[in-house]
Amino acid sequence: MHNLIFEIGLAVALIAAMGLISKKLRFSVIPFYILIGMAVGPHAPHYGILDLRFIESSQFIEFMGRLGILFLLFSLGMEFSVSRFVKSGKSILTGGLFYILINFSTGLIMGWIGGLPIKETLVICGIMTSSSTAIVAKVLMDLKRTANKETEIIMGMIMFDDLFIAIHISILSGLLLSGSKSVWGIIFTAATAIVFIMFMLFVGKRVIKYLDKLLDIPSTELFLLIVMAFLFLVAGFSESLHVAEAIGALLVGLVFAESVHAKRIEHNILPFKEFFGAVFFFSFGLTIDPLSLGGAVWMAVIAAVLTIIGNLVSGIIAGRTAGINGKARANIGLTLVSRGEFSIIMANMGKAGGLLPVIQSFAVLYVLILAITGPLMAKQSAPIYNGLQKLFGRKMGKI
Repeated sequence: MHNLIFEIGLAVALIAAMGLISKKLRFSVIPFYILIGMAVGPHAPHYGILDLRFIESSQFIEFMGRLGILFLLFSLGMEFSVSRFVKSGKSILTGGLFYILINFSTGLIMGWIGGLPIKETLVICGIMTSSSTAIVAKVLMDLKRTANKETEIIMGMIMFDDLFIAIHISILSGLLLSGSKSVWGIIFTAATAIVFIMFMLFVGKRVIKYLDKLLDIPSTELFLLIVMAFLFLVAGFSESLHVAEAIGALLVGLVFAESVHAKRIEHNILPFKEFFGAVFFFSFGLTIDPLSLGGAVWMAVIAAVLTIIGNLVSGIIAGRTAGINGKARANIGLTLVSRGEFSIIMANMGKAGGLLPVIQSFAVLYVLILAITGPLMAKQSAPIYNGLQKLFGRKMGKI
């Protein structure tokens, strides 16, 4: 009979093993974490002492996964730079708008094709619009493209996309978590979410100098306790307003990003983000029964193809606006193909809101397809561009 501590240790060991395998293969670790979670958990076969169902620890692992969401979004807020976004200019604004418009529209198309209700369709739109910041950043570093001209456009478009998804999540959380059914109820909860976000940003700018004084202490223990207290209190309070706790964590990150202690905060939070973030993807896999995925395969494949085409188009538009060559434009579009953390957060919101189970199945297949093919396509962007040029001839040369 497994006990809680043993099962937690076993889960961490499996996660670590997947990390080692992904590093050996030099591939994104996110799909490995999800796959190992799907391979074990409540749906796994068990033989005597060989029991990988995680019965005793399932709730605790789920809780650690929730912490992973908070740390992931907090870290994202810490990395967001308004000044860098403004500096990048017209190419990012144009490319980002087209990126969101194209991907959100494909989400609406998938919802229509699948005959899904409006709430499920809006979640699908969020899943398909959100690129994976974690995977994209890793791909750029692995391929040594961080100094390339198009990389600034890629990161700017991701920031633009993250900002849009943050607003989308805040509105959806009010719609899904409050249980509002009337038009005015939905408008009220959405307005509450937006007001809360604006209030946090407004207050944050004015209290950051006092937080800086409070954090000006040599003790790492007290420093972390203060940061964690703000993170959990704001995230918990936001959930009580029917605003996703992830948005509360993002807002705290945006506030602390302006702190003179920002580097120290990032340095101390990074281990928590890496550990609990890994558990988050593993815990998501635990909730998926592999035998239930069949009904969502066709939707996920069609959505992945539409995403690849849409991203190429938005990358070409952004690249043309910036005046860079065709291969660099292909780099932009194909690098942004990967999906990951935000898509899974959206799927979890759908589950919390009692939406159709197909959303979970669609999300896991869609993320797995693009988390695997995305980095490969980014690596082979030059051959893909050359192949398209041969296929379309002069028309491709004008792109």
